[in-house]
Amino acid sequence: MVAKWLKRISIFLARMPGVPVFVAVGLVVLNLILQFLPDWPVVGWLAHTHLLLHIGLIVGFLGVLLGDAL
Repeated sequence: MVAKWLKRISIFLARMPGVPVFVAVGLVVLNLILQFLPDWPVVGWLAHTHLLLHIGLIVGFLGVLLGDAL
């Protein structure tokens, strides 16, 4: 099951290698927008921890590495 899932992901990334980088840019921009929103409980926590920024950076780096490898 895991092998089939990894094969489908690799086929998808081979056809469109730039998608993870675009997703990463979107997450980083969303993190920037959250900084300017009011301090609601979930929004405030996401803004203070910069969770979307960190996830965006990881996805972007992995996207660049996988895009070059495939």
